[in-house]
Amino acid sequence: MRPEELNGSTLAYLGDAVIELMVREKVATSGMNDVGKMNEIARSYVRATEQSRAVDRIIDFLTEEELTYFKRGRNTKGNTPKSASAVEYRRATGMESLFAYLYLKGDTERMRFLFGEAYKDHFNN
Repeated sequence: MRPEELNGSTLAYLGDAVIELMVREKVATSGMNDVGKMNEIARSYVRATEQSRAVDRIIDFLTEEELTYFKRGRNTKGNTPKSASAVEYRRATGMESLFAYLYLKGDTERMRFLFGEAYKDHFNN
């Protein structure tokens, strides 16, 4: 699968899972062992509102190509959840598309760097 062959919605769908896995990995290795609490914490990081805030922390690090994939996802039309504004939801969708692009490219080093910057105030990297 090549990222340039996928539309923004499909990239966001895949990127949602990529970010979820990265968050769960951080939570699982935090030393916590209460699965209910771990789930609660993980969910808080993958909400559109938090992903939108995370975009603010990484946007200046993005290359032109990465920005292109971010914008592809951001410009995708979708149903905005009640828990986020339309702008927050679109920015979160853009972030998900970006992470799908990096995943499909196999650039885990870049993914981990951007993830670390996006959530640097939340996880001890």
